[in-house]
Amino acid sequence: MSLHPPRVPTREEVLLASSKPLPGALKTIFVILAVIGALVFVAGAILAPERAWSSFHANWLFFAALSTAGVVFVAVQRITTARWSRQVIRFMEGYVAFLPIAFVFLLLTLFVGRGYVFPWTHEAYPVPEKAQYFNRTFLTVRDIVVFGLMVVLGLWYVYRSLRLDVGRIPEWGARWARGWRERMRAGFGEERRELHSTHSLQGRLAVWMVLLFAFGWSMLSWDLSMGLSLHFQSTLYGWWFFMGGWLCALSLFALLILAWNRYLRTADGFIEERHFHDIGKLCFAFTAFWAYLTFGQYLVIWYGNLGEETFFMRLRLIQPWKAVTVTAVVMVFLLPFFGLLSRAAKVFKPTLFLFTVSSLVGMWLIRYVEVYPSEFGVPGGIPFGVWEIGTTLLYVGLWGWAYCAFMDAFPRMRVTLMTSPFRDEVQVPVDPETMEPLPAHE
Repeated sequence: MSLHPPRVPTREEVLLASSKPLPGALKTIFVILAVIGALVFVAGAILAPERAWSSFHANWLFFAALSTAGVVFVAVQRITTARWSRQVIRFMEGYVAFLPIAFVFLLLTLFVGRGYVFPWTHEAYPVPEKAQYFNRTFLTVRDIVVFGLMVVLGLWYVYRSLRLDVGRIPEWGARWARGWRERMRAGFGEERRELHSTHSLQGRLAVWMVLLFAFGWSMLSWDLSMGLSLHFQSTLYGWWFFMGGWLCALSLFALLILAWNRYLRTADGFIEERHFHDIGKLCFAFTAFWAYLTFGQYLVIWYGNLGEETFFMRLRLIQPWKAVTVTAVVMVFLLPFFGLLSRAAKVFKPTLFLFTVSSLVGMWLIRYVEVYPSEFGVPGGIPFGVWEIGTTLLYVGLWGWAYCAFMDAFPRMRVTLMTSPFRDEVQVPVDPETMEPLPAHE
């Protein structure tokens, strides 16, 4: 190990390395995808509403869980006062841009598409307790409130993170966000005090975000995924669901860093091999954890051999769903687990790309088999076609457009935490008012 401290880059160096504008053609492609997807979905809602709304809901589960998990992972970096991710974590903060869209889409499903998605609108409840739990008003209110809180806390947390950088750099970014940047700069004080006050606030927000993520998605997964079959229940379902979203967030993070590293060639000194190694290790670890939860849930149902539980698994392991279910498990677990075992596979960009794409596509198939067998039972063939492809394009286009808009409007790296002479003081908490160190227990 060198006795010399690492060189701290200047603010100008970081901005120069990370400020290359995104190509207009990329944003145009996402807009075109979203428009095509919207047209297909509207046509499907008229011609084949069950298929269109089922696809809309499955994609919502995939993209909403992924986006909230990404923002919570950012919060976990604050809880652990992580330094390894300072150069790259802003690329994950961009996930927050999709959350307002996801909230609107949840409202559409709950108020417009519920008759085509949720069985409690037209099926008899198997037990009186489920009639109380799936009461239309009770379910609608709690889902809106819980997901709305996730959106608000995520936006608040990322806003404070952006403010710490926007307040100290020259005006730059997309015109639509100029007003936001001006509000961020208003009242921005001395750098050291702002750094500590932001760190202190984000510490409190981060804890609530993690708790709400675990509780909120446990509830939402019961209401919006497991509840699509009124006869089935599993106490492990919530963990299994939100850790799937967590794995998706990390897999997409790896892909985005690969893309940004290729696009921002001047950022080679900031996006390093160690980042790919660390993210590859996280993807590997949570691949194994997701598989553990999956097998743990399946094993208990198998040896319990209760009809009200086994039918859920059996349905997904008979034709026509068996091929999709097995393919999903192979893509989410077998390929990434054995593929990312070695260090070389984690730092070699083509293999990291291959296995994280496999994980993402496989998890999309998992969301598909969560929704479709419960909705369609045992059809003559797999219901997959233009309605599913079009609705997926809608979500991909909107997610990509929102992400690009965010990354074009705000600094792409945590400039202050990378360059400030006070950057490592946050490892020792202080009172943001007096700037005096807090006792160790606090």
